[in-house]
Amino acid sequence: MTLTLFDGAFLAVAGGPGNDADALAYITAVEAADGQALETAVKDAINAFVVGCKADGIWSAIKASCILAGARTLNGALVPLVGAAPTNNNFVSGDYNRKTGLVGNGSTKSLNANRADNADPQNSKHVAVYISSLPSVTSFYIASGNSNGINLSVSSTDTFSRLNSLNQVTTGGAASVGLAGLSRSSSASYTLRKTNANTNIVDTSQSPLTTSISIFTRTDSPTFYSNARLSFYSIGTSLDLALLDARVTTLMSAFAAAIP
Repeated sequence: MTLTLFDGAFLAVAGGPGNDADALAYITAVEAADGQALETAVKDAINAFVVGCKADGIWSAIKASCILAGARTLNGALVPLVGAAPTNNNFVSGDYNRKTGLVGNGSTKSLNANRADNADPQNSKHVAVYISSLPSVTSFYIASGNSNGINLSVSSTDTFSRLNSLNQVTTGGAASVGLAGLSRSSSASYTLRKTNANTNIVDTSQSPLTTSISIFTRTDSPTFYSNARLSFYSIGTSLDLALLDARVTTLMSAFAAAIP
């Protein structure tokens, strides 16, 4: 098949008009890790996500992130969208699904994001994950540690959060499938987003930890691992979680439609 200059497949491969340079660099790295090309519709979805985040003004706040879906292999899924690559602790290929992401086992499997809690300012910070399937055990989605650290965790009935603060705050109801996250833009309070809604948490900030942030676990004692399935994480400075939620949800829907 001969591709013309304005053929969508040509543009997806060659980075022509409408393709974002950051998206193209990420796609190229994923394809190299996978050892084969992604479907054009998958590449288009990634490009639209990056372009959309830039249009929303939230892209620059994302400092460490992986799209834990879309790629053909686990190696491809662990290519960072932004920032450092995570360290894989015990995940294997069978834990990965292109449409729904990476599933933990509740006991030994986690990712080290290789971004320290204090890499971002005390009063400008976000962490977020996209939950494809809920855990069956009390567990952490993303965390750096206890007092003054970051915790976003869940039981069957409650969500627990801490964002550069001393207290762990309990809010009724576990997070549902979709984006869950925390964002702080002031010393007095932070935002918890879960189940398509924001809650303002009044809790004074403290100096952040030097600990690296983990996904699927918290490394502090006691340690809890998660058996949730996650398809995205993001860490960085403060941002509008509702905007990020909309972009990631659209991305995951596009993957579901594009991937056989």
